[in-house]
Formats: sequence, C-alpha cells, structure tokens
Amino acid sequence: MELEIQRELVDSTVPADADIEDWVGRALGGETSVMLNIRIVDLAEGWALNRQWRGKDSATNVLSFPADAPPIDGLRILGDIVLCAPVIAREATEQGKPLAAHWAHLIVHGILHLLGFDHTESARAQRMEEREIEILASLGFPNPYEGNHDS
Repeated sequence: MELEIQRELVDSTVPADADIEDWVGRALGGETSVMLNIRIVDLAEGWALNRQWRGKDSATNVLSFPADAPPIDGLRILGDIVLCAPVIAREATEQGKPLAAHWAHLIVHGILHLLGFDHTESARAQRMEEREIEILASLGFPNPYEGNHDS
C-alpha cells in the first residue's frame, strides 16, 4: 500500500501516522496493491472544499474523492480522503465518543467510499454501516452508530 498522509495543520488531536496506516490497512481488508492520499486540514480548507465539491456552506468531517485513473506501477489508485480535524474533534465531544474512535470511524468511512460503498439509499447505507461496524470492532472500537445516527 502506498499511502501519503498530508498534515496541513499542527494539531495534537490528530492521530499518529502509524494509527492512521493501521486503520487504512484494516479498511482495505489486507489489499496492498493500492495508492491513496489522506489530507488532514483546518476549518478554512475543510469549509472551502465542502463548498466547492458539495455546494454546502460549512466544513464537514470527511470528504472522499475516488480516482478514475489507470494503475501506476501495478498499484490501483483509489483516490483522496480529506479529514477536517477541528470538525472531527468537535463531533467527538458533542457525541460523547472517544476521539480516536471517531477518527478511526471517519477514516474507515472514507476508505469505504473510495472502494465504492455509499449511503445514497437505505439498503446500501445499511451494508456500508455493517462493514464499518465490523472493521471498527476488529480494531477494538465500539459501534459508532449505537445510539447515534448523526455521523
């Protein structure tokens, strides 16, 4: 797996690269012939990207940008994930979730989008949530949807 982690802010609440790599690897189910980028941004960049790509005038926790490109050196290019650190920290506090668990959930959620999962209809959303719950449990994290469907 070729993973680039771009940190566009200094924030002690952002997990270590080793944790992020572990969560990504688990979400990929052991698939290693892939390339992707994770960009961790501040509120201003998260807001600008959400406005540009989703037409929403607010920052969001995670954005996924699946790639449509041929493989490079035998690696399938999955795309990019953008995570807004201040939004993630605020949500974890508001939802009473451990910060690491919320980060792991959003990284897994973003990876699943790059792999073609979505939550545009009820049946697809259920499949995606079930996969997220399964992956997070394998990492030792609780069900992120238990008692809360705002994530």
